[in-house]
Amino acid sequence: MTEPDFKKGEGLLPAVVQDHQTGEILMLAYMNQASWRKTLETGKAHYWSRSRQSLWLKGETSGHVQLVREIRLDCDEDTILLKVEQLGGAACHTGHRSCFYRKWADGNFVADGERIFDPKEVYK
Repeated sequence: MTEPDFKKGEGLLPAVVQDHQTGEILMLAYMNQASWRKTLETGKAHYWSRSRQSLWLKGETSGHVQLVREIRLDCDEDTILLKVEQLGGAACHTGHRSCFYRKWADGNFVADGERIFDPKEVYK
């Protein structure tokens, strides 16, 4: 079976996360072999937190879990694409649907879209 080549990224590979229906890019995260296997085992997106140095289930605190609907692997076997159903409507810890909620306009980044939830209420 072909699997991601975790050796290429020194154990961590980028995972692009996309809404399975709309194609919207929700976030970029990192996966190691443990998060990869946990994702395959549960059908829920698991990642490796570089800041906490630990495995995490996306949405374990917020409830905004990502149900994996399709997985793709790039030609070099070093980038993972997860097509997910985003429960709760928001992928970003800031409360926005996508982590890419800022767009470049008139020489600056501006927020594009409303928050779906208030992070102060969710991450007490």
